[in-house]
Amino acid sequence: MEKEALGARAAAVLEAWNSHEVDRVLACYTEDCVYRDPNTRGAVVGRDALRRYLTRLFRDWRMHWSLRELFPFEDGAGGAFLWDARLTPAAGGDTAAVSGMDLVTLRGDKLSRNEVYFDRMSLAGGASSPG
Repeated sequence: MEKEALGARAAAVLEAWNSHEVDRVLACYTEDCVYRDPNTRGAVVGRDALRRYLTRLFRDWRMHWSLRELFPFEDGAGGAFLWDARLTPAAGGDTAAVSGMDLVTLRGDKLSRNEVYFDRMSLAGGASSPG
């Protein structure tokens, strides 16, 4: 995938995440996807498991993600994405500003692997971890 197409795909995926609609996010992933972030305690494998994770996450958190920069893999099958986010506990509390990175591999236009990296200490201002 060319850089311009990859950027458009990244924007569409972030729009889905910003919608907090589980089905809309799941539509961005392959059936056998592998998802990891600092709060998953290991890999979340498959759309059914990702659905369970996202349902809890979106129940407990209000999040907004913005793409900062992207670095396509040479083979065009994914890339590294730098992002900024605002995370607010749904029950109320302080909003945390978080920056991080996703490593993504694609199969066609769907994410087959998504590894999310950020410093959980940025959430330490009184909020518990998302997920």
